[in-house]
Amino acid sequence: MSQQPLHITSRDNPLLKELRKVAHENTAYRKAGRFWIEGDHLCSAALQRGVKPAVAVFTEEYWQNPKSMPLAPAEYAQAAIKNIVVPRKLFAELSGLESPAGVGFVLDLPSDTALQAGVATVILDRVQDAGNVGSILRSAGAFGFKQVLALKGTAALWSPKVLRAGMGAHFGLHLLEGLELADLAALQVPIAVTSSHQGELIQNLTLPQPCAWAMGHEGQGVCSELMARAAVHVRIGQPGGEESLNVAAAAAICLHASSLV
Repeated sequence: MSQQPLHITSRDNPLLKELRKVAHENTAYRKAGRFWIEGDHLCSAALQRGVKPAVAVFTEEYWQNPKSMPLAPAEYAQAAIKNIVVPRKLFAELSGLESPAGVGFVLDLPSDTALQAGVATVILDRVQDAGNVGSILRSAGAFGFKQVLALKGTAALWSPKVLRAGMGAHFGLHLLEGLELADLAALQVPIAVTSSHQGELIQNLTLPQPCAWAMGHEGQGVCSELMARAAVHVRIGQPGGEESLNVAAAAAICLHASSLV
Protein backbone atom coordinates (compact mmCIF):
# COMPACT_ATOMS: atom_id res chain seq x y z
CA MET A 1 0.00 0.00 0.00
CA SER A 2 1.26 3.45 -0.85
CA GLN A 3 -0.66 4.98 2.08
CA GLN A 4 0.00 3.36 5.44
CA PRO A 5 -3.21 3.32 7.51
CA LEU A 6 -3.84 4.11 11.15
CA HIS A 7 -5.17 1.02 12.93
CA ILE A 8 -7.88 1.80 15.50
CA THR A 9 -9.23 -0.85 17.84
CA SER A 10 -11.03 1.20 20.53
CA ARG A 11 -14.64 2.29 20.04
CA ASP A 12 -13.87 5.25 22.32
CA ASN A 13 -11.48 6.71 19.78
CA PRO A 14 -12.54 10.38 19.23
CA LEU A 15 -12.60 10.02 15.44
CA LEU A 16 -14.86 6.98 15.60
CA LYS A 17 -17.17 8.76 18.04
CA GLU A 18 -17.57 11.62 15.59
CA LEU A 19 -18.07 9.24 12.68
CA ARG A 20 -20.83 7.36 14.49
CA LYS A 21 -22.78 10.60 14.87
CA VAL A 22 -22.31 11.59 11.25
CA ALA A 23 -23.17 8.08 10.05
CA HIS A 24 -26.41 7.75 12.02
CA GLU A 25 -27.84 11.21 12.80
CA ASN A 26 -29.70 12.86 9.95
CA THR A 27 -28.33 16.38 10.42
CA ALA A 28 -25.03 15.78 12.24
CA TYR A 29 -23.19 16.49 8.98
CA ARG A 30 -24.18 20.14 9.19
CA LYS A 31 -22.19 20.70 12.38
CA ALA A 32 -19.34 18.42 11.35
CA GLY A 33 -19.05 19.79 7.81
CA ARG A 34 -18.59 16.20 6.65
CA PHE A 35 -20.74 13.25 5.69
CA TRP A 36 -20.35 9.47 5.54
CA ILE A 37 -20.84 7.05 2.65
CA GLU A 38 -20.09 3.35 2.52
CA GLY A 39 -19.74 0.54 0.05
CA ASP A 40 -17.96 0.21 -3.27
CA HIS A 41 -20.79 1.69 -5.32
CA LEU A 42 -20.98 5.04 -3.52
CA CYS A 43 -17.24 5.29 -2.91
CA SER A 44 -16.49 4.58 -6.57
CA ALA A 45 -19.17 7.07 -7.66
CA ALA A 46 -17.51 9.78 -5.60
CA LEU A 47 -14.08 9.10 -7.06
CA GLN A 48 -15.43 8.99 -10.61
CA ARG A 49 -16.77 12.52 -10.10
CA GLY A 50 -13.45 13.73 -8.73
CA VAL A 51 -14.66 13.85 -5.11
CA LYS A 52 -11.89 12.65 -2.85
CA PRO A 53 -12.32 11.55 0.77
CA ALA A 54 -10.90 13.27 3.79
CA VAL A 55 -10.80 9.85 5.46
CA ALA A 56 -11.14 6.33 4.07
CA VAL A 57 -12.21 3.66 6.55
CA PHE A 58 -11.56 -0.04 5.93
CA THR A 59 -12.31 -3.23 7.79
CA GLU A 60 -9.28 -5.35 8.55
CA GLU A 61 -10.60 -8.02 6.19
CA TYR A 62 -11.10 -5.59 3.31
CA TRP A 63 -7.66 -4.12 3.74
CA GLN A 64 -5.91 -7.49 3.93
CA ASN A 65 -7.89 -9.41 1.28
CA PRO A 66 -8.54 -7.15 -1.71
CA LYS A 67 -8.70 -9.79 -4.45
CA SER A 68 -12.49 -9.99 -4.66
CA MET A 69 -13.06 -6.23 -4.40
CA PRO A 70 -14.03 -4.05 -7.42
CA LEU A 71 -11.27 -1.59 -6.53
CA ALA A 72 -8.13 -2.49 -4.61
CA PRO A 73 -7.80 -0.78 -1.23
CA ALA A 74 -4.69 0.93 -2.60
CA GLU A 75 -6.78 2.91 -5.09
CA TYR A 76 -9.09 4.15 -2.36
CA ALA A 77 -6.17 4.80 -0.02
CA GLN A 78 -4.28 6.86 -2.60
CA ALA A 79 -7.30 9.13 -2.99
CA ALA A 80 -7.77 9.74 0.73
CA ILE A 81 -6.00 12.26 2.92
CA LYS A 82 -6.10 9.81 5.82
CA ASN A 83 -6.76 6.08 6.03
CA ILE A 84 -7.87 4.05 9.03
CA VAL A 85 -8.42 0.34 9.48
CA VAL A 86 -10.82 -1.00 12.12
CA PRO A 87 -12.13 -4.40 13.20
CA ARG A 88 -15.33 -5.53 11.51
CA LYS A 89 -17.26 -5.02 14.76
CA LEU A 90 -16.33 -1.33 14.92
CA PHE A 91 -17.11 -0.82 11.24
CA ALA A 92 -20.55 -2.36 11.82
CA GLU A 93 -21.24 0.38 14.38
CA LEU A 94 -20.71 2.95 11.62
CA SER A 95 -22.70 1.10 9.01
CA GLY A 96 -26.32 1.75 8.14
CA LEU A 97 -26.56 -1.40 6.03
CA GLU A 98 -27.95 -4.79 7.04
CA SER A 99 -24.76 -6.32 5.68
CA PRO A 100 -22.00 -3.78 6.42
CA ALA A 101 -19.59 -3.04 3.59
CA GLY A 102 -15.85 -3.17 4.02
CA VAL A 103 -15.05 0.39 3.05
CA GLY A 104 -16.46 3.85 3.74
CA PHE A 105 -15.53 7.44 3.04
CA VAL A 106 -15.76 10.61 5.09
CA LEU A 107 -16.26 13.46 2.63
CA ASP A 108 -16.25 17.21 3.13
CA LEU A 109 -19.48 19.03 2.30
CA PRO A 110 -19.26 21.05 -0.94
CA SER A 111 -18.06 24.59 -0.34
CA ASP A 112 -19.95 26.20 -3.25
CA THR A 113 -23.28 27.38 -1.83
CA ALA A 114 -24.17 29.96 -4.49
CA LEU A 115 -27.43 29.45 -6.35
CA GLN A 116 -26.91 28.96 -10.08
CA ALA A 117 -29.49 31.18 -11.72
CA GLY A 118 -29.75 29.83 -15.24
CA VAL A 119 -29.40 26.04 -15.06
CA ALA A 120 -31.99 23.26 -15.22
CA THR A 121 -33.15 22.90 -11.62
CA VAL A 122 -35.34 20.83 -9.33
CA ILE A 123 -37.00 22.56 -6.38
CA LEU A 124 -37.98 20.37 -3.44
CA ASP A 125 -40.79 21.92 -1.41
CA ARG A 126 -40.95 20.07 1.94
CA VAL A 127 -40.45 16.61 0.41
CA GLN A 128 -39.99 14.69 3.63
CA ASP A 129 -39.36 11.06 2.78
CA ALA A 130 -35.65 10.29 2.40
CA GLY A 131 -36.33 7.61 -0.21
CA ASN A 132 -38.35 10.03 -2.33
CA VAL A 133 -35.65 12.69 -2.10
CA GLY A 134 -32.91 10.27 -3.09
CA SER A 135 -34.97 8.94 -5.99
CA ILE A 136 -35.63 12.48 -7.25
CA LEU A 137 -31.90 13.23 -7.11
CA ARG A 138 -31.25 10.14 -9.23
CA SER A 139 -33.82 11.25 -11.80
CA ALA A 140 -32.38 14.76 -11.83
CA GLY A 141 -28.92 13.43 -12.59
CA ALA A 142 -30.19 10.97 -15.18
CA PHE A 143 -32.18 13.55 -17.14
CA GLY A 144 -29.59 16.31 -17.26
CA PHE A 145 -30.67 18.58 -14.42
CA LYS A 146 -27.75 20.31 -12.76
CA GLN A 147 -29.09 21.81 -9.54
CA VAL A 148 -31.42 20.82 -6.71
CA LEU A 149 -32.77 23.48 -4.33
CA ALA A 150 -34.34 22.15 -1.13
CA LEU A 151 -36.68 24.47 0.75
CA LYS A 152 -36.86 24.32 4.53
CA GLY A 153 -38.84 21.29 5.66
CA THR A 154 -37.31 18.98 3.06
CA ALA A 155 -35.43 15.89 4.22
CA ALA A 156 -31.74 16.58 4.88
CA LEU A 157 -29.98 16.14 1.54
CA TRP A 158 -26.74 14.71 2.93
CA SER A 159 -28.33 12.45 5.54
CA PRO A 160 -27.32 8.77 5.43
CA LYS A 161 -30.70 7.58 4.12
CA VAL A 162 -30.86 10.16 1.31
CA LEU A 163 -27.27 9.40 0.33
CA ARG A 164 -28.04 5.69 0.08
CA ALA A 165 -31.22 6.32 -1.90
CA GLY A 166 -29.39 8.74 -4.21
CA MET A 167 -26.97 5.98 -5.30
CA GLY A 168 -24.20 8.46 -6.14
CA ALA A 169 -26.34 11.13 -7.83
CA HIS A 170 -25.24 13.67 -5.20
CA PHE A 171 -21.78 13.88 -6.72
CA GLY A 172 -23.00 15.13 -10.10
CA LEU A 173 -25.42 17.77 -8.78
CA HIS A 174 -25.18 21.25 -7.27
CA LEU A 175 -27.18 20.90 -4.06
CA LEU A 176 -28.44 23.66 -1.78
CA GLU A 177 -30.72 23.15 1.21
CA GLY A 178 -32.49 25.10 3.93
CA LEU A 179 -33.70 27.71 1.45
CA GLU A 180 -36.62 30.11 1.85
CA LEU A 181 -39.12 30.88 -0.90
CA ALA A 182 -37.54 34.32 -1.24
CA ASP A 183 -34.25 32.70 -2.30
CA LEU A 184 -35.92 31.42 -5.46
CA ALA A 185 -36.18 34.99 -6.76
CA ALA A 186 -32.60 34.58 -7.96
CA LEU A 187 -33.65 31.90 -10.45
CA GLN A 188 -33.67 33.06 -14.07
CA VAL A 189 -35.50 30.04 -15.47
CA PRO A 190 -39.29 29.52 -15.48
CA ILE A 191 -40.78 27.42 -12.69
CA ALA A 192 -42.98 24.49 -13.67
CA VAL A 193 -45.35 22.67 -11.31
CA THR A 194 -47.71 19.74 -11.52
CA SER A 195 -51.29 19.91 -10.35
CA SER A 196 -54.16 17.47 -10.32
CA HIS A 197 -56.71 20.16 -11.18
CA GLN A 198 -55.11 22.70 -13.52
CA GLY A 199 -52.77 22.88 -16.47
CA GLU A 200 -52.43 21.01 -19.75
CA LEU A 201 -51.50 17.36 -20.01
CA ILE A 202 -47.72 17.13 -19.95
CA GLN A 203 -47.52 15.25 -23.26
CA ASN A 204 -49.35 18.12 -25.02
CA LEU A 205 -47.00 20.86 -23.89
CA THR A 206 -43.77 22.27 -25.25
CA LEU A 207 -41.85 22.65 -22.03
CA PRO A 208 -39.37 25.49 -21.49
CA GLN A 209 -35.73 24.50 -21.54
CA PRO A 210 -34.10 24.98 -19.13
CA CYS A 211 -36.69 25.23 -16.39
CA ALA A 212 -37.07 24.60 -12.67
CA TRP A 213 -39.47 21.79 -11.74
CA ALA A 214 -41.03 22.20 -8.29
CA MET A 215 -41.94 18.96 -6.52
CA GLY A 216 -44.04 19.25 -3.38
CA HIS A 217 -44.81 17.68 -0.02
CA GLU A 218 -46.06 14.08 -0.22
CA GLY A 219 -49.48 14.95 1.21
CA GLN A 220 -49.94 18.67 0.56
CA GLY A 221 -48.17 19.12 -2.76
CA VAL A 222 -46.50 22.37 -3.78
CA CYS A 223 -47.35 25.27 -1.47
CA SER A 224 -49.73 27.96 -2.74
CA GLU A 225 -47.03 30.65 -2.82
CA LEU A 226 -44.78 28.57 -5.06
CA MET A 227 -47.76 27.51 -7.18
CA ALA A 228 -48.53 31.19 -7.76
CA ARG A 229 -44.97 31.84 -8.94
CA ALA A 230 -45.04 29.09 -11.53
CA ALA A 231 -44.94 29.99 -15.20
CA VAL A 232 -46.09 26.54 -16.31
CA HIS A 233 -48.76 24.28 -14.79
CA VAL A 234 -49.06 20.72 -16.05
CA ARG A 235 -51.14 17.66 -15.36
CA ILE A 236 -49.97 14.06 -15.55
CA GLY A 237 -52.76 11.96 -16.99
CA GLN A 238 -53.85 9.04 -14.82
CA PRO A 239 -56.35 7.02 -16.86
CA GLY A 240 -56.23 4.25 -14.28
CA GLY A 241 -58.09 6.49 -11.87
CA GLU A 242 -55.61 6.77 -9.01
CA GLU A 243 -55.95 9.90 -6.91
CA SER A 244 -52.29 10.90 -7.17
CA LEU A 245 -48.80 9.73 -8.01
CA ASN A 246 -45.91 9.30 -5.62
CA VAL A 247 -43.81 12.47 -5.79
CA ALA A 248 -40.71 10.58 -6.92
CA ALA A 249 -42.65 8.92 -9.75
CA ALA A 250 -44.14 12.28 -10.78
CA ALA A 251 -40.69 13.84 -10.75
CA ALA A 252 -39.29 11.13 -13.00
CA ILE A 253 -42.08 11.70 -15.54
CA CYS A 254 -41.65 15.48 -15.52
CA LEU A 255 -37.87 15.52 -15.68
CA HIS A 256 -37.88 12.93 -18.46
CA ALA A 257 -40.37 15.05 -20.44
CA SER A 258 -38.06 18.05 -20.10
CA SER A 259 -35.04 16.04 -21.20
CA LEU A 260 -36.70 15.27 -24.52
CA VAL A 261 -37.23 18.94 -25.49
